[in-house]
Amino acid sequence: MLLLNVNKINGYYGDIQVLYDVSIKVEENEVVSIIGANGAGKSTLLKNISGLLHPASGRIDFLNEQINSLPAYKIVERGIVQIPEGRKLFPFLSVLENLEIGAYISRAAKDLKQSLEIVFELFPILKERKKQLARTLSGGEQQMLAIARGLMAKPKLLMFDEPSLGLAPILINDVFQTIKKIKEQGITVLLIEQNVKHSLSLSDRGYVLANGKIVLEGKREELLNNLEVKKAYLGM
Repeated sequence: MLLLNVNKINGYYGDIQVLYDVSIKVEENEVVSIIGANGAGKSTLLKNISGLLHPASGRIDFLNEQINSLPAYKIVERGIVQIPEGRKLFPFLSVLENLEIGAYISRAAKDLKQSLEIVFELFPILKERKKQLARTLSGGEQQMLAIARGLMAKPKLLMFDEPSLGLAPILINDVFQTIKKIKEQGITVLLIEQNVKHSLSLSDRGYVLANGKIVLEGKREELLNNLEVKKAYLGM
């Protein structure tokens, strides 16, 4: 089933156009990667989907409902949740308080206890540290908390913006294993990640964004074996 349909959106920061007729599709229970160089427009695309920005033209549909003019909180209520670049935790609140904030919408609040059990099973260290302030966690633990907070909102589509950014190499594989487990739980994933080999290996399909335009799309194997992708993003 088609979950997300982004159709020829044009996006701006102020007077500067960043996205040009961008179209992507995400099917239910897929992992889809958006890859591209810094400044290509990847984060802007996610912000347009999540309602932090609104496209100047084009259309975004989620579960056959047009959402591109909705405010961000309305989009979260419909099931799209973004794990932001840099985590954006509430540093002076505890781990538990950050998680409870993630379940603020009514659809998620009624299942708060069950959702806590699920994220604590996925991230046992967070259960151990539930009374600690978020700012006292390690970088890897903070990333776990950011993902767990997103899961507390009971997303149908979970969007990741550079989840391995700033993490030690030994922790990066843990992040991708977590995304794999999230997919196994039936949650669809849209992924922006600087580690292209990891992200494509995990994904069902991917898109290449360059200078604000989709220049290539395909299944995982097609992109991993594409000579242009190898040269530009895989260092081969």
